[in-house]
Amino acid sequence: MKVGVPTETFPGERRVALIPDAVAMLVKAGHEVAVQAGAGLEAGLPDDLYEAKGAKIVSDRGDLFAQAEVIFQVRGLGANVEAGRGDLELMKPGQCIVAQFDPLSNPQAVADLAKKNVLAFSLELVPRITRAQSMDVLSSQATIAGYKAVLLAANMSPRMFPMFMTAAGTITPAHVFVIGAGVAGLQAIATAKRLGAVVKAYDVRPAVKEQIESLGGKFVEMELEAGAAEDKGGYAKEMGEEFIRKQRELMARVVAESHIVITTAAIPGKQSPVLVTADMVKGMMPGSVIVDLAAERGGNCELTKADETVVVGGVTIVGPANLPSTVPYHASQMFARNLVTFLKELTKDGALALDMENEIHSGTLLTRDGEVVSTRVRELLGLPELAPTEVAAGSGQAS
Repeated sequence: MKVGVPTETFPGERRVALIPDAVAMLVKAGHEVAVQAGAGLEAGLPDDLYEAKGAKIVSDRGDLFAQAEVIFQVRGLGANVEAGRGDLELMKPGQCIVAQFDPLSNPQAVADLAKKNVLAFSLELVPRITRAQSMDVLSSQATIAGYKAVLLAANMSPRMFPMFMTAAGTITPAHVFVIGAGVAGLQAIATAKRLGAVVKAYDVRPAVKEQIESLGGKFVEMELEAGAAEDKGGYAKEMGEEFIRKQRELMARVVAESHIVITTAAIPGKQSPVLVTADMVKGMMPGSVIVDLAAERGGNCELTKADETVVVGGVTIVGPANLPSTVPYHASQMFARNLVTFLKELTKDGALALDMENEIHSGTLLTRDGEVVSTRVRELLGLPELAPTEVAAGSGQAS
């Protein structure tokens, strides 16, 4: 198969979908790889490194799309609402597009892809099952975000993180509070602990207590019924008003005690829940820092502004909108490994082979034969459920 890797067009995006070592893996598996000139430069990967691993460098974006059977992108249409629309004109019927599309927030973009008669696979929808872990871009990129969030906070804080015994006296450690113990949260806990901070963490899922404590953090606990806060896919789910009231009372106390607060709570396709209110911010010590990793979806802090840093009452609130892109080399490396594994899952004997009984195939496929086939996206678009015969049409080999 011919795989194409275009330059990312989302403003400020420095990642690239494939790194040279990943190109070598695909070439070894019998695929041809074309990379748009300069696609990896922002990640520190010049064209000659790609050529050395067997890639063909293509100057013109249109030529790249014309040659490729499969397009790999970090941000496809939906996750790149404005600049990504230009690629629609370059797509050809039957072409396979694999990217992050943010389909649950931008379902209309999926409908637009369907009109181009392409096979679109959304990497955000990779199911949370054991055999799909190596394809999970949300987890790999969240690892980067959690790590970098702590470094941002440490850079902006007037305090050092570790305790020091000095001739000038003892310096007490910073107190870090991490809200949300998913992949980003756990990485933030581990990083803050390595820097010497006293770390507390909270999550609506009591099952993560052991993971938090294994990293050296203290679990801030609130009693819940078993399974009340987690859906079947392993994601946190929305909770009722009484739960939110109790949660905010707990948050207010712990936030006030903390020098650094890192929030990571997000629900796919939904507005981020507000966990740190303006009143809670007022109760924090001057010089405190909040890094809100949910800023792109409204933020977990009521005062967060996406992609901005604001100071309110001496408290600095950072709302980074694309943190993995600030570590483009390793973020691209992890993303590329996810993609290579995903392509292997989709192909047989060097050709694309769809099997709608395979939950990875069916779970990530957005469009096929001019139709939106994702059940979740169809519901958001108000489209009727597809008949079983129409769904079954996705089985077997695809060109």
